[in-house]
Amino acid sequence: MAEERFWTKSYDPGLTDIDPLQWEKSYVDAVAPIFKKFPDKPAFAFMGVEVTFAELDRFANRFAHMLLSQGLKKGDVVGINLPNIPEYIIAWLGILRAGCVVSGVSPLLSAEEMKYQLKDSNAVGLVTLDAIFAARLTKIVAALPDLKVVATTSVGGFLPAIKRVLGRLLKKIPQGKVTPLPGRYVVDMIKVIRGSEFSAERPAVTVTPDDIAYIQYTGGTTGSPKGAMLTHRNAVADLVIVRTWLNWEEGKGLALSGFPFFHIAGLFFNASCIYLGWTQILIPNPRDTDHICKELDKYRPTALVNVPSLFQMLIANPRFKELDHSRLEACISAAAPFPEESQRELEKIVGRGKLLEVYGMTETSPLTTMNPDKRERKLGSIGLPLLNTDIRLVDPGTGRKVAVGEPGEICVKGPQVMAGYYNKPDETRQVFDADGYLHTGDVAVQDEAGYLRIVDRTKDMLIVGGFKVFSKKVEEVMVEHPAIDMIAIIGLPNPERPGSEHVKAFVTLKPDFASGDQEALKADILKMAREKLSPYEVPKYIDIRKELPLTVVGKIDKKVLRKEAL
Repeated sequence: MAEERFWTKSYDPGLTDIDPLQWEKSYVDAVAPIFKKFPDKPAFAFMGVEVTFAELDRFANRFAHMLLSQGLKKGDVVGINLPNIPEYIIAWLGILRAGCVVSGVSPLLSAEEMKYQLKDSNAVGLVTLDAIFAARLTKIVAALPDLKVVATTSVGGFLPAIKRVLGRLLKKIPQGKVTPLPGRYVVDMIKVIRGSEFSAERPAVTVTPDDIAYIQYTGGTTGSPKGAMLTHRNAVADLVIVRTWLNWEEGKGLALSGFPFFHIAGLFFNASCIYLGWTQILIPNPRDTDHICKELDKYRPTALVNVPSLFQMLIANPRFKELDHSRLEACISAAAPFPEESQRELEKIVGRGKLLEVYGMTETSPLTTMNPDKRERKLGSIGLPLLNTDIRLVDPGTGRKVAVGEPGEICVKGPQVMAGYYNKPDETRQVFDADGYLHTGDVAVQDEAGYLRIVDRTKDMLIVGGFKVFSKKVEEVMVEHPAIDMIAIIGLPNPERPGSEHVKAFVTLKPDFASGDQEALKADILKMAREKLSPYEVPKYIDIRKELPLTVVGKIDKKVLRKEAL
């Protein structure tokens, strides 16, 4: 494949594939030196409370020993059902040091969704909030025979006592009563990590590169969610590759992200900060942009990592525009398309050349492409395939490779690609081809320099009268209308032409346009669409909404919109 990797000519000077021996280690071994180099440096900051690397080291070890004392063994799965609070990082590192497997469980899941994931992963342990314990876990625990250990905490567990009391009185901190569960070990996480019952030394568990580190669940856009098995080698490889690509140095960065840790992007961000010895600012509620602005003003991070919709929410907050962004080196955008108009707005605020679009997925640990650090960063492009990573674009229908400049499904091969889906061999076979490439379901175009531009998901690509319509292209054109704030394009079955679809647009409006004549506004939006799009790409319907449904990560949830439209 090496002779076909024409995109390497666009790499930053000096960049070349890395010796794979660099990721022949577990994550716990890879980060072990950091705790000795930076013991007194804050590993993270949360609502004014800072925890050093030395403290994180001790807390994680005690949590690991607690798991082992309850009979958990290497390979057992432990779910973490928390927002971005200190206990998430402590539990995550402790689970890995015990040789167990981390599985992120969104706190926003319903009881049934939570039951499905814990049962599907055969979770033996769970870390959860007291509020979720009382409201959901008690209702489903009888259906979870594998679950042996439950550690509970509160959103305010690390806050000073006065803030905890005030938070509960003002009902800003959710709470619930923790009760015994017959046949299960229920424990207060704060007592475990701050007490003296469990050793603060690293447990004597040997973890290898081949061991599974994570079972991370995909969004379940088709069928039930699937657990992607990521090995320690997968995780370390992606960290080493990205660090080399961006020339990031140990101990010399400070980062803030709104990505939840239960999502692969948040998981990678957290693991990367610990791996680099960087301080990270924890954001428990990514939609509270006032709080994010307050933390940005206080800490002035060098890296800001968010989903595009959160960047758009920050752009809309006047406080964000007034901040000093001179120390900010990179705004990293991932997990969803970022309209180019919004990208330009962001760079007007933070500085030109600071936006860095990247691409990845749960199954690839997650990153596979990225814009260069020093050479041209193309707005609207997800960049170049990373080091040690091969990419093919193939026709989704025939599986044949497409020519440069033609749209094709992204297929990936590299050391960061998952081992497979947990207990789902058939689904695993369906996403890997005969040459070992993972089919991503994302459609992109690659230019002659090797830069990739996402044009759609295969499931979001519409067929209108035999023509392919890429929803992302239509969205990018229509969002240029001065009235449109956010937009989502979906396809509706055309009853008169089986196999063909109608284009439907869901939009939210900017405040200045929200109270006007909406029918006249729709006509004006369509007029612009007809001027800039092919006839088959122009929406047949426009639905103006106050807000669009978002996933837990902040992406527009087209699955919900399709269900509503049908």
